[in-house]
Amino acid sequence: MSDQQPALISVPAAAELLGISRASAYRYADANQLPGVRRFGRRVYVVRARLEEFLASDEQLAADAA
Repeated sequence: MSDQQPALISVPAAAELLGISRASAYRYADANQLPGVRRFGRRVYVVRARLEEFLASDEQLAADAA
């Protein structure tokens, strides 16, 4: 088995990476404001690559503003 991280992560795991509450992450997911949200039946996941792109672009915006 490889050391790669999973392509899909849970909403609570995404919340932890973003530094927001689990409830806020689910609210953002329901409002389609969380990047890379995928639904499989009643389960909700976040595409890790899309979330990492979002975080990288946010860091770049902050660096450009400084």
